[in-house]
Amino acid sequence: MEATITLRVDGEERPVSLDTRTSLLDALRERLGVNAPKKGCDHGQCGACTVLVDGRRVTSCLLLAVTQDGASVVTAAGLGAEAEGEPLRRAFLDHDGFQCGYCTPGQVCSAAGMLREARAGHASHVTADLSADEIPLDDAEIRERMSGNLCRCGAYPNILAAIREVAR
Repeated sequence: MEATITLRVDGEERPVSLDTRTSLLDALRERLGVNAPKKGCDHGQCGACTVLVDGRRVTSCLLLAVTQDGASVVTAAGLGAEAEGEPLRRAFLDHDGFQCGYCTPGQVCSAAGMLREARAGHASHVTADLSADEIPLDDAEIRERMSGNLCRCGAYPNILAAIREVAR
């Protein structure tokens, strides 16, 4: 069955006709030509496809595109317009937070989302003070919150350093 939906991708309204079984990732990449989110595992386990949907980080390979009709989707390519986007991108460059670069778009979007979550007081598994209005991002907190994003090259120390810099 076909459906026509509209997504606001990186600030631009984008209508798209697609099969109702199409994932958000495939709609972005194959239908709209947005190549920032990467297809890694296609099972929501690697984080390469992470984007921000209405400000929250999601693995786009697990969402049906039709369920996101009217949503705002921000990819790593459009993150520069977001408040933490440019500092994050700069920190990833300054700290060499990537090797091959395949996971980088998902890492950057996930980092932006987790910074917002911590600022809003959303606890993680390692959060010590559950009553805090804003969660302080120490190394353990950053590692826990970024654990859904894999880097096959092992650039984790550099990614951690980049996020730590922006979190301050």
